[in-house]
Amino acid sequence: MSDSRAAIRYAKAVLDLAVQNKATSAVEKDMRSIVATIADSKELRAMLASPVVNGETKKKALSAVFEGSDQITLGLIKTLVANKRISILNEVALKYIILNEDLKGEGVAYVTTAVPLSADLEKKVLKQIAQITGNAVTIENKIDESIIGGFILRVGDLQYDSSISNKLNTIKREFTSSL
Repeated sequence: MSDSRAAIRYAKAVLDLAVQNKATSAVEKDMRSIVATIADSKELRAMLASPVVNGETKKKALSAVFEGSDQITLGLIKTLVANKRISILNEVALKYIILNEDLKGEGVAYVTTAVPLSADLEKKVLKQIAQITGNAVTIENKIDESIIGGFILRVGDLQYDSSISNKLNTIKREFTSSL
């Protein structure tokens, strides 16, 4: 929980600096690159989480990987290393993207379903989300057959889980706690 709050604080600070320097788009591009790179590299994730690898080595590696990034992004990496918080880099990047989308008045709604959404259903979901949030959003549909049915909706920090697997797990917990 404290890592999440710390990530939000770092993301807000980076966003404030990016707004002052009129570099929000460039920094958002960097943050998306960070998220994609960390997601694609098992070795990078292991290095960031490793207490054995020292901070200076992590800083050099990340500076090489994200060479050509905006100075604000490189400053974030240096600050996280100096404060021994580099393990939350991915979370800071994700929070920055969300905060910047909110600032622009747009966002992405992640809808996880067992089967792909039809075009008609996607329009209905977009309409409902626009009413709830007041923002224009785009939908990113993720397919996860393990949820069995229903959906999981995530917009920013809000999540609504109406999946069959979640309902079954709830019933299971209630049943086992009543024994």
